[in-house]
Amino acid sequence: MVKKKSVIKHEIKHDKAPAKKKRPCMKLIEKLSKNYWIVATVILAILLIGTLVMDNSGNISANKAAQQTADFLNTQTGGGVEVVSVEKSDSFYMITVSYQGQEIPVYTTTDGKFLVTQPTPITDSKPTPTNNQPAQTNAPKSDKPEVELYVWGYCPYGVQAQGPLAEVANLLGDSANIQIVPYHDGHGAYENQQNKIQSCIQELEPTKYWDYAAGFVANIYPKCSVERTEECDLTESTALMKTLGIDSAKVLACVDSEGDTLFTAARQLASTSGVSGSPTLRINGVIVNTARNAEAYKTAICAAYNNAPSECGEVLDSSAAAAAGNC
Repeated sequence: MVKKKSVIKHEIKHDKAPAKKKRPCMKLIEKLSKNYWIVATVILAILLIGTLVMDNSGNISANKAAQQTADFLNTQTGGGVEVVSVEKSDSFYMITVSYQGQEIPVYTTTDGKFLVTQPTPITDSKPTPTNNQPAQTNAPKSDKPEVELYVWGYCPYGVQAQGPLAEVANLLGDSANIQIVPYHDGHGAYENQQNKIQSCIQELEPTKYWDYAAGFVANIYPKCSVERTEECDLTESTALMKTLGIDSAKVLACVDSEGDTLFTAARQLASTSGVSGSPTLRINGVIVNTARNAEAYKTAICAAYNNAPSECGEVLDSSAAAAAGNC
């Protein structure tokens, strides 16, 4: 056995230079160096935090992606962007942010490196046609224009368009066939449910649909776009149908029995029509670009008549939408 050498400590006194006080960080290092288990615990904690933020594939957590996205958008807009929710959607994080009173969905790749306005699937069973025909301002004429507004049920931009189009539909009545095509549910189950409800009302109660659409924009969307639940959507939709004299039992039975079929048909129609965002206005088979207000929609539709009805002479609200964009 080797004997430990004794160490003699000599205390040296300095008259003019008092001993320096140890900095707090040095005290911590000395304390850690004397206890291996503390060091091991700290290292393990650091590794654990790393695994919570980023997995082995290089992906970051949903919350990290949401905060990173909000920080980036705030640098671009000057501030005011807040995260409402975040959820995984295929190979992306769908992050809903609030900006100037509007809820806007944006997407980031799961590694947090790229911001995407709207992922476009390229593996659908029915591919988007390769028709390079540009969007036109004026549609072909017909005796009774066929008008389709393609939307996601809870897309804020689609809702901005749906309200003014409801005003035009109520003005023109049966002289034009104006429909909503709710073709995508990127916000989740509550949006999928609303898409089916609107499709079923158009099937069962077409004359009352646009009153429902106006009520949805004014009353249901402001509440349920915040709660983001199927319960809110169902409760508020049922109450609105009752107010308008729509048989909610029949509508909900249609949702259960025909909802999937109607939703699939809407998706296929959007795909074959070259629709790439919500809202998209299509008149007599041609995508039309116009301002999103009642007067602009009326003008675009009335230009598509062979003989426009007298209602086309009425002037509607031309107030611009608060924001122009697409889901």
